[in-house]
Amino acid sequence: MSPTLRLLVVVLAGIALMVLDHRLNELQTVRSVLATVAYPIQVAVDAPIRAGSRVLESFSSREDLVVENRILRRENSELRARQLRFEALQAENDRLRALLNTARQADEEVQVAQILAVDLDPFRQQIVLDKGQRDAVYAGQPVIDADGVVGQILSAEYSSATALLISDPGHALPVVSARTGLRGIVVGTGNPQRLHMRHVPPQEDIEEGDLLLTSGLGGRFPADYPVARVTSVERPPGEPFLAIEAEPLAALDRSREVLLLWMQDRERNAIPTPLPAESATESAPAP
Repeated sequence: MSPTLRLLVVVLAGIALMVLDHRLNELQTVRSVLATVAYPIQVAVDAPIRAGSRVLESFSSREDLVVENRILRRENSELRARQLRFEALQAENDRLRALLNTARQADEEVQVAQILAVDLDPFRQQIVLDKGQRDAVYAGQPVIDADGVVGQILSAEYSSATALLISDPGHALPVVSARTGLRGIVVGTGNPQRLHMRHVPPQEDIEEGDLLLTSGLGGRFPADYPVARVTSVERPPGEPFLAIEAEPLAALDRSREVLLLWMQDRERNAIPTPLPAESATESAPAP
């Protein structure tokens, strides 16, 4: 049989089968059997393609996750930095609120000053403020914070001023006990966390925890401003005075802002009078 005749027979047979299947649906069973037999082959052929697609999808998903994770970490770092800044601003706001409350409670006129520099050498406890003679700052002017007395202005320039802290070894401040009214003198030790109270006889009533206030003697500081709290009282045998230590209430080594205090009996806009070097401390010198 020639090839042409064979092709014709095959074509006619195919047409006949299609007509038969279309008209009588006689090949449905055969088609189902063939589909069942061919299914494993289809799965086997399609498996590598699906596996490759899943691998590509996995790599794509992993890359997306890596990129997303990198973005989230960067955003988290930025948020943490903003949170730290917010906490710093919140702390600064709390300090300023405390200073404002102190200013409202004070009868004297006050002004907030920023600390520009700090010198906490054991032999020289000083700070530099951003207020000066243009702000009517004067030598001997009291400096306080929200918790207590910080010190006094040692010298004033045009736009800045240097303040002597109460912890300076050369600073002496008359105080009075809030509990008993006992008077004494608090002197600096060179340590911003410790002061000494001098000239208290052994028979006097003073205890740990007593609050020491400014007495107002000497005319430099107004009365009744908190200075320190007594931390220890010792009675050395044979000594004429008690050995008393106190802790300053003001944050001498931590403050960033302080309050300048104008006395009621001093004109706010008066020309400042320089403070002589020998009277840089209160009128009662440290022994």
